[in-house]
Amino acid sequence: MSHIDENPAMLRIAIAQLNPVMGDIAGNLAKARAARAQAAKSGADLVLFTEMFISGYSPEDLVLRPSFVAACELAIKELAADTADQGAGVVIGTPLLRDGKLYNAVVVLDGGAVLAERFKVDLPNYGEFDEKRVFASGDLPGPVNFRGVRLGIPICEDIWGDLGVAETLAESGAELLLVPNGSPYQRDKLDLRHQVVLRQVIETGLPLIYANQLGGQDELVYDGGSFIFNADRSLALQMPQFKEEIAVTEWSRGEDGWHCAQSDIATLPQDLEADYTACMLGLRDYVNKNGFKDVILGLSGGVDSAICAAIAVDALGAERVRGIMLPYRYTTEESLKDAADCAKVLGCRYDIVPIAEPVEGFLSALSPLFAGTQSDVTEENLQSRARGTILMALSNKFGSMVMTTGNKSEMAVGYATLYGDMNGGFNPIKDVYKTRVYALCEWRNKHVPATSLGHAGEVIPVNIITKVPTAELRENQTDQDSLPPYPELDDMLQCLVEGDMSVSEIAARGHDAAVVKRIEHLVYIAEYKRRQSAPGVKITSKNFGRDRRYPITNRYRDVLEK
Repeated sequence: MSHIDENPAMLRIAIAQLNPVMGDIAGNLAKARAARAQAAKSGADLVLFTEMFISGYSPEDLVLRPSFVAACELAIKELAADTADQGAGVVIGTPLLRDGKLYNAVVVLDGGAVLAERFKVDLPNYGEFDEKRVFASGDLPGPVNFRGVRLGIPICEDIWGDLGVAETLAESGAELLLVPNGSPYQRDKLDLRHQVVLRQVIETGLPLIYANQLGGQDELVYDGGSFIFNADRSLALQMPQFKEEIAVTEWSRGEDGWHCAQSDIATLPQDLEADYTACMLGLRDYVNKNGFKDVILGLSGGVDSAICAAIAVDALGAERVRGIMLPYRYTTEESLKDAADCAKVLGCRYDIVPIAEPVEGFLSALSPLFAGTQSDVTEENLQSRARGTILMALSNKFGSMVMTTGNKSEMAVGYATLYGDMNGGFNPIKDVYKTRVYALCEWRNKHVPATSLGHAGEVIPVNIITKVPTAELRENQTDQDSLPPYPELDDMLQCLVEGDMSVSEIAARGHDAAVVKRIEHLVYIAEYKRRQSAPGVKITSKNFGRDRRYPITNRYRDVLEK
């Protein structure tokens, strides 16, 4: 056991806000060891890691593989052995199998051994979380005696719910609450986290350390933003969002308990900057963690592909982004110029691949079967599918990941072509409504994100932002031929998707009831498309896929109230 004073008046606790990789147990162990060594140089007594750090979070059904769980436990034993050096102790998250039950657990390591194990009590089972499917719920925990300090270690949801986990810890003698978290990004969520923690601080009378994971994991982006509130409700530490960092905090024990000395209070991104940075981090980690060397996307001269190209350059660097213009007879000179200008100002590679020959080839092959029919959306979609095939061919040949670029408004109503412009491996704006896309473009032209690999200044030509949106699949086509104006459409969609409001309630906001009914119908019948779409970064409170899970076969429609 450590030679450290068993009744200390001072304590240094390091918060490791890091970016683990799902399933890379050896890599995550190495990252934990490096963080512990770094914290030790600053005299840390204890290093607090985040929820399920050793495995990555959330492992979903991967955690049901006995070999995976066994590998995680072996890594924990190796890390525990490291603490025999009398250096910093460790609090770290991992899956654990105990008495035939699988737990979302935290272990406390010190003196070369596993000092204690604690199991998550309140398992979230809503939105993006489905933990009751794979984990057993732990019993209400007691504090852990670490070098004479009684630590309460509730895990993430344990401080959000009403099971009284933090209160139980306080009543059983905890002096300080350490909370490892895997809380994904959602717009304005940091304020909500502060509110949740302050409620626990007030109810328990204890200071609380909130350590949150960082990094993209499929659709989710863990934004970090770890922080500390003292028992007097003062904010002692605010770590940055979207950035790896290890913060060493200094604690003193007084008559009123433990108090954290005032430390750094980071300036955090707000609103559009936060959304943009989340999209950027989500794309960067998806590409890098899955081993893609670069990305490729159709650069049409439209606003969606332009913002996706900008996000890609910021996330990966211009040398890892390739734009492809795929013109047909309806592609205007304006679009050709806008796409070329966008690629030039971003500094990425740009190629033009005309699609007239493949489209005409499809039409020729199908002409005997199409004889006697009128040209309609079928022929329009052939253009999109030819483009999708060409992009996928380039992906196969050069190992590039295809980015798909449909916004949430289009995904909601099915204004996209399955196996065409929906082709791709990842979509950074899948959860961003069209009106928000325009706002992000204007924001990016005036600002550059802190972790960007791109340059400052205008990166999206203004004409792309101001011109009338069109898919250019027929002569003089505009999006508003098929859809209401985007400000109206997006309001209806937010009411339907995030708000779960009825058609009558939405119509009462000033929308035409018949139009709302039509949009509701489009949202329902597009479910089969969304089920086959690429993953994309979660930004809102309810994204398609993890949060909103509707049946494909569904005849329900709202009845208008009279």
